[in-house]
Amino acid sequence: MLLELTSVAKSYAATDETDSVTVLKDVNLRVAAGESVAIVGPSGSGKSTLLNIIGTLDRPDAGRVVLDGKDVSSLNEAQRAAVRCREIGFIFQLHHLLPQLSVLENVLVPTLAGGPEKRTEEPVTRAKRLLERVGLSGRLSHRPGQLSGGERQRVAVVRALINEPKLLLADEPTGSLDRAAAENLTELLVELNREEGVSLIVVTHAMSLAEKMSRLLELRDGVLVQRDHPYPPGDNTPDANRSRHRSSLRVENKDDEDDDDLRGSRGG
Repeated sequence: MLLELTSVAKSYAATDETDSVTVLKDVNLRVAAGESVAIVGPSGSGKSTLLNIIGTLDRPDAGRVVLDGKDVSSLNEAQRAAVRCREIGFIFQLHHLLPQLSVLENVLVPTLAGGPEKRTEEPVTRAKRLLERVGLSGRLSHRPGQLSGGERQRVAVVRALINEPKLLLADEPTGSLDRAAAENLTELLVELNREEGVSLIVVTHAMSLAEKMSRLLELRDGVLVQRDHPYPPGDNTPDANRSRHRSSLRVENKDDEDDDDLRGSRGG
């Protein structure tokens, strides 16, 4: 089991203007290597808090978070930073690319802080391979301002994968994209989950994205509960999803076409 949460709880203390708030009460979760999981729930239910705890950006008040056999909830800040660098990739709603750097340079930024003890690929080689995989081989020297919204988010996905993480955490990854770009990114995440063998946890309001994951959970009243999957058992595997929703990311992308005029006006 790659990830295991046991009785995780999190509260925020009262202030002069607000009462104390209990966000997570008794969260239990097990995620196997290579599995994909979607977590849904209303705004303010604690989804992002839970993702931050899984990603070692925050600590639980109680309970344990075990990643690849290590209790990361008991580590100090330096140790947790090392875990984030080596074992976890993050994708956020906003791409957070550095505007002054090229696409290739942005992807390589996480390698400056370290990476896995034993890499299977040299970083630049891996970056170029993954950028080609997501349809951006012709954009290596472009800067973020010269890309469409969908292209920028695909760069962020590659950046999250550059250090060969075991776990990929995505917080509303399609939230800032139009429909076509969101569909392309959804399909890309499904395919990369299978191709790279990385476990994927997605927090989202978009059911079109959540339904593509192999497991669907809801955070309700501080507790994770299983949701019925919209597809019959065995019908939501990555292979089945790809056969139903095969995209053409390697050749051309609908969101690229929608933003041709935008790139042209920016000299891209």
